[in-house]
Amino acid sequence: MSFSSFPQAPLSHALTPYGWDEAWEAEFTPYAEQGLLPGRVVRVDRGQCDVMTADGLVRADTAFVTPHDPLRVICTGDWAAVEAAGNPRYVKAYLPRRTAFVRSTSSQRSEGQILAANVDHAIIAVSLAVELDLGRIERFLALAWESGAQPLVVLTKADLVPDPATLGHLVQDVETTAPGVQVLTVSSVTGEGTDVLAAVVGDGTSVLLGISGAGKSTLANALLGAEVMEVQEARAVDGKGRHTTTTRNLLALPAGGVLIDTPGLRGVGLWDAEAGVGQVFSEIEEYAARCRFHDCAHEAEPGCAVLAAVESGELPERRLESYRKLLRENQRIVAKTDARLRAEIRRDWRIKSAVGRSNYAAKRGGRV
Repeated sequence: MSFSSFPQAPLSHALTPYGWDEAWEAEFTPYAEQGLLPGRVVRVDRGQCDVMTADGLVRADTAFVTPHDPLRVICTGDWAAVEAAGNPRYVKAYLPRRTAFVRSTSSQRSEGQILAANVDHAIIAVSLAVELDLGRIERFLALAWESGAQPLVVLTKADLVPDPATLGHLVQDVETTAPGVQVLTVSSVTGEGTDVLAAVVGDGTSVLLGISGAGKSTLANALLGAEVMEVQEARAVDGKGRHTTTTRNLLALPAGGVLIDTPGLRGVGLWDAEAGVGQVFSEIEEYAARCRFHDCAHEAEPGCAVLAAVESGELPERRLESYRKLLRENQRIVAKTDARLRAEIRRDWRIKSAVGRSNYAAKRGGRV
């Protein structure tokens, strides 16, 4: 990809298309006094990054901002303080992030990985060429809500579902899975929905998320009005694509707004996303507020409003199972990084185990 396609502007306003505003300018004041230049990170790779500054695109080394904490490394979307001159130039610092999209890595160390910073809209691309995976959508939504961005689900390749009734049912399924989230159907072939999507992303910074083959790069090209991102066909057998996007790239859109395109995500692990999970399953938490016991686990407790909603058909059982699964996963991740929580969980397990043994003994008439 060539960055020559980035729109240019007078130097005094060069960063405005990339999201620069008065609040960022105020934050940057201490660095300006040091003679550093502000710039937005448009790509990071191998210890260096491309930064859009008022002087144009510069290549800078990130050695000064590479801490041991993987959540504090510089990433696409950051606003950086860059040396005005030098060979090489260095990023000396970056401004505090307004939002951060973080997932858990697939490594045994269960570290967090930051994917994008200072994002306003999280666009979750889902292909209609394959069967909907509602559980995966819920995962993406939990991470998006936790990041502080506003999620948006975009159902791509809508032209492959020509029957309006079938398409309507699919949209309804996703809307049920994503309460409070706008759901759009888009087709790069017919142009359906692209104008609505362009209006949404025209204000602020948006990040494109999804698995390989979801149509993210095609969406990016449609919004850019040019074939900037490389596109490859998804496999017909399962709808999966190859990783045509290998780095996270920040692009200024011609109609306004900024877009961060990301590689397809094989794994979507939660990272301290309890609030995000609660937002995705807001209807379950509303039922839970009416449970008899404030610490109800919604398993077999008397007076459980959540279980009652499942029995009455108001709440799909799949939703409750997915909610439990994501909460358990999130608790495991948090426990690995929080010693106090690990101790609390072990103590809770011991208490429950003791109660279980006691109940079992009582049922056997005191015989162990």
